[in-house]
Amino acid sequence: MPSEENPGGAEAEIPRAHVIEPASSGRAKCRGCGERIEKGALRFGEKLENPFAEGDMTHWFHLDCAAFKRPEPLLQTLGERTEPLEDRAGLEAGARQGLEHRRLPRVNGAERSPSGRAKCRSCREAIASDAWRIPLVFWEEGRFAPSGFVHARCARAYFETTDVISRVRRFSPGLSEEELGELRGEVEGQDSGEPS
Repeated sequence: MPSEENPGGAEAEIPRAHVIEPASSGRAKCRGCGERIEKGALRFGEKLENPFAEGDMTHWFHLDCAAFKRPEPLLQTLGERTEPLEDRAGLEAGARQGLEHRRLPRVNGAERSPSGRAKCRSCREAIASDAWRIPLVFWEEGRFAPSGFVHARCARAYFETTDVISRVRRFSPGLSEEELGELRGEVEGQDSGEPS
């Protein structure tokens, strides 16, 4: 219905408000890492249009996963938040880094290549069996889609930074400190003493 505020009478688009709130039940899984978000833990909820029905839907993330994989909406929400938040500066720094280096939010951990069939998205060469590789994901239509791999040694060229280990640690929690050290050596271009 037409009004002074809405002369055309069309439904006004109400902006979606993302949220940071405690998890109410502990049942929701993080969209970034796939792990459950513990009851009471602060979580980030990204509101998106529901493609299957009317209204909105909320994708839940651990705060650090949101900083690493959904930096723009998290920074927007942090900018609107007045309540204190533990490690706010760290979350903002991780998110800003993801905006400065546009490919960083694609990092989805690290692993040894099980075969020599995958090709690196940076150098286009095959990733040898047992070589370190960084899996990539792209955010498309409200979900993360697997999108290939890069050699650990190609991280600088692909991500335009070598500061990927905190993201790798978050999305590959099973890696030991020794493995992370090996990986860091390859990412930073230092010889680990072993063939890759």
